[in-house]
Amino acid sequence: MLENFRQRSEELEHLDLGDYTPEEYEGCMVELRRVNRWLGDARALARSVLPEIESDVSAEAGAGVAREFSLLDVGAGSGELLREVARWARGRKMKARLVGLELNGRSASGIVEESRGFDEIVAVRGDAMRLPFDARSFDYVMCSLFAHHFRDAGVVSVLREMSRVARRRVYVIDLHRHPVAYYFYTTVGRLFLHNRLIREDGALSILRGFVPRELRRLAEGAGLTRTKVERRFPYRLVLSGSK
Repeated sequence: MLENFRQRSEELEHLDLGDYTPEEYEGCMVELRRVNRWLGDARALARSVLPEIESDVSAEAGAGVAREFSLLDVGAGSGELLREVARWARGRKMKARLVGLELNGRSASGIVEESRGFDEIVAVRGDAMRLPFDARSFDYVMCSLFAHHFRDAGVVSVLREMSRVARRRVYVIDLHRHPVAYYFYTTVGRLFLHNRLIREDGALSILRGFVPRELRRLAEGAGLTRTKVERRFPYRLVLSGSK
């Protein structure tokens, strides 16, 4: 069984195949937000990405530049992480321009609906392989639990596009492919999971995840420099790379 962890799985998930009902999709989005709160995507964002943004903004403010920044979230899902960024920026009196990109029109609409009260957040429907933005349109470009949906060549293509529209840095938060994470999810995790897509895709997602050296190699293949990969509890990797 450990052979399954030596390299990334190329088996497609239900969300990639589209073999689900609208009701299953809606239920998946609700339960996915709960899983992400348990398993720490917001924590990885807060401990790896946001401190670097704050450092940059503070340095620019010291040089007389306004305390503001822009960020694009590729494959933003429900926009939950964008709302985390918005709350964080408000607490520090920073002006933020936050954009969530989704290929799925229903998801793009959902970002807007669930982000009422967050005027700094907008949603755009578009393809991650051909981002509908000019070069250097955003200070930062990130994606979370998105890259593992692509094979290696696709990950490189997405990272190149993210780098093209980023002015400063690119971030990727994704799954650490590890036996403990897989067995915990397929045993204890199943006691709390009810949606078919979450139960089946979640386990496969771990097998499609990365180990640190793979993620760094893909980033360098996309032309990113000063790359680093941090491990974050529980079983998350955070890649940071510069133009």
